[in-house]
Amino acid sequence: MPDKCFKALVSGRVQGVFFRDSTRRQAQHLALTGHAINLPDGRVEVIACGSEEQLEQLLAWLHEGPEYAVVNALEVETIDIVKPAAFTIG
Repeated sequence: MPDKCFKALVSGRVQGVFFRDSTRRQAQHLALTGHAINLPDGRVEVIACGSEEQLEQLLAWLHEGPEYAVVNALEVETIDIVKPAAFTIG
């Protein structure tokens, strides 16, 4: 069971630049569970669950994103632990 979960809303040029797939790969590398989905308003929502250290590493990566992304803002909140599952994109 993960120690902690967060929800991050990532704003900027984050759709159409492989942000979700890159986030999934990063999360899988860190052994996190959760998802990354495009929102209708142009942001990407990331739910991630794991250890404090793993989550901090993903948050550091989310501030930059993949090569063609431009992250303008990152809103993060701690959420209740969700049922563990593979990290998915939607």
